[in-house]
Amino acid sequence: MAGEHPAWSEEFRLAHDGFAAHLALERARSPHTQRAYLGDLASLFDEMAAAGATKLNDIATADIRGWLAAQQEAGCAPATLQRRGAAVRVFWRWAHQTGVAPGDPAAVLRSGRAPRRVPATLSQAEASAVMTQVDAAADAGDIVAVRDMAILEVLYATGIRVSELCGLDLGDLDWERQSLRVLGKGNKQRAVPMGAPAVSALRAWLTVRGRWAGPEAGTAVFVGEQGRRLDPRMARRVVHRVLQAVPGAPDLGPHALRHAMATHLLEGGADLRSVQEILGHASLGTTQLYTHVSNERLRAAFEQAHPRA
Repeated sequence: MAGEHPAWSEEFRLAHDGFAAHLALERARSPHTQRAYLGDLASLFDEMAAAGATKLNDIATADIRGWLAAQQEAGCAPATLQRRGAAVRVFWRWAHQTGVAPGDPAAVLRSGRAPRRVPATLSQAEASAVMTQVDAAADAGDIVAVRDMAILEVLYATGIRVSELCGLDLGDLDWERQSLRVLGKGNKQRAVPMGAPAVSALRAWLTVRGRWAGPEAGTAVFVGEQGRRLDPRMARRVVHRVLQAVPGAPDLGPHALRHAMATHLLEGGADLRSVQEILGHASLGTTQLYTHVSNERLRAAFEQAHPRA
């Protein structure tokens, strides 16, 4: 990426490349986070180079604040601004600690909080309708439907991310405990329980998996028609396709099934800490967002049913 910025000095290029290696090798950030952070840093370097800066020491706290303010005035979303601030803080902390930069002008930046939106999700009735629809197609014996049934059941039963689903290997399935071993963000492993319908759907898929799985699939649980490990983009298409076929169901992606699973667990009486552990959230505050979904539905039910609401 550094080669795409001819106005950068050699110091900027080396710093950007070093930060890229740091994110990938030392912090084990996801590819998505790496691209976002490096793009944020590139945006800052572009602006500083246009202003004549050639060294990291040329960039002061006021410059970073001015860059963020310009982003805000241009209509940048609060969540994106928060991420960009985090990106430059992480960069300068690394650069200062490793001696790449003599100081840390981002150390005094405050971390703003982006307003959290209640995630779009499915009601329990909608989730049931989705599973009924895909189950009927799988019963017809179509291999695509059998695989898609397993994908939908596992996503809804476990709440795992689509990247975690596509990363599952056969050795990650614990049939005795009816659970999955999942490698989540930050290369952290966790065990996630699944119910009987998901187990049944997985077993049905594995009986026909060999008809598609080629040498490149290795030990991947889910494979595509090309014989390779299922790609997250294809998994998203599967979920969209199934949801679009269900009358009345919102056209949402795999993350909506994760939201639905968490919300329905809380509505069923599960405690917040257990849901946090299942989802693999580092912060309980992230999990608490789902309580707002439950509370909104509770309020809607109250207003609809109570004579003095």
